[in-house]
Amino acid sequence: MLSGMKRFPLPTPARLAVLPLWLALAHAASGSERDDAFARTIDELFPKLVETRRHLHANPELSNEEENSATYVTKRLTELGLEVQTGVAKHGIVALLKGKAGASEHCVALRADMDALPITQLSSKPYRSRNPGVMHACGHDVHTTVALGVAEVLRNHQDQFSGTVKFLFQPAEEGMPIDFKDDWGAKQMVAEGAMENPRPAAIFALHCRPTITPKGADLATKRYLEAGQFSYTSGYDSANSDTFEVVIKGTMAHGSAPQRGVDAITVAAEAITALQTIRSRRTDTQQPLVLTIGTIRGGQRHNILADEVRFTGTVRTYDEAFRDSVRKMMTQILDGITAAHGATHILDYRTGYPSVYNDPKLVEATLPTLRRIAGQANVIESIPGMGGEDFSHFAKVSPGFYFRLGVANEANGILGEIHTPAFDVDEQCLKTGVAGMAAVICDFLDAVR
Repeated sequence: MLSGMKRFPLPTPARLAVLPLWLALAHAASGSERDDAFARTIDELFPKLVETRRHLHANPELSNEEENSATYVTKRLTELGLEVQTGVAKHGIVALLKGKAGASEHCVALRADMDALPITQLSSKPYRSRNPGVMHACGHDVHTTVALGVAEVLRNHQDQFSGTVKFLFQPAEEGMPIDFKDDWGAKQMVAEGAMENPRPAAIFALHCRPTITPKGADLATKRYLEAGQFSYTSGYDSANSDTFEVVIKGTMAHGSAPQRGVDAITVAAEAITALQTIRSRRTDTQQPLVLTIGTIRGGQRHNILADEVRFTGTVRTYDEAFRDSVRKMMTQILDGITAAHGATHILDYRTGYPSVYNDPKLVEATLPTLRRIAGQANVIESIPGMGGEDFSHFAKVSPGFYFRLGVANEANGILGEIHTPAFDVDEQCLKTGVAGMAAVICDFLDAVR
């Protein structure tokens, strides 16, 4: 562990989401005695952390189906004596743990997601998934275990911090609803008041990551993020994650007489090619954008002009205004191409998770703590990604910092990427995750009391 400065801001009551003054950046405390006490407790808890993670890993549940996971987490939190609210956003849990009595009214939040993915696991390990076709391929079993570990460490050391810690165990992070008629996951938890009573001055979360691209490195560079390491971004961390479906309507005709119809396949092909020019020819090259077509379906027979083609895709951006301009350009292109061919179209564009924005001042203030726990060289700045993550809904209420927990072990061959059947973690990451998050929470509460 390294000694260092803890630098955290005092939140302004008028607008917690901005925290413009950050008057407490000079706050200093070594934290070494508390770190050592926490480390001893974490060493004692490590077998229990491994057992917890393996139980969750062996019993994965899909989005909005996390009934058994929620029951397990609730039992553990209740045994620790936390104030527990269940049934939030279906299977979500909100739990409160208070530190030294009467010392502080401030609150900080920790979020952990609980759901798994519809992936068949490639593993012969004894803790492999017992639920066919479902797997913790994104590390949410680790996230939940870390949060439970933090709760137990802080419960055992309530005299070491002031204020309130709010634990948010979230369902349905992976399951962004396709039809968007219902709110799921973080958005629904916020709607049901999970971020109120009390409202946290900041919210933190971590996410498993086996590989990163360090900031300043060649974009093709892949570096393993090993157990014992953290990575982070400042500012935008993930993208607005939108989906769309386009239906091209033509007129059916025999393939031997194409002049009698309007070929929806030809129109769709031209439209798909033209949509790619939004990124290559119509937008600022400094503005991040991904526009991907993922599926295309149409036609009934080899010698009949298709009267309908459907294709679907995703749009990823950081800036919301830029996202809106991309949507308008898509409409212009589809209008023009279909009109030129005598066809019509329907564009169903669905806005999904907003981008995660790590408050730069909160990041700056938190990094000394992570470096103290993991070591200067083991806290690595990486480039932001274009994936989607609904932690953004929490971070729109209170300033947020969403960082990565290394889980790879190159020497032992633990290298599988997230969202793949080969994903696994070096369980030493559990120690790093609990130690890092517990220190971040306590240091923040120290600074704002």
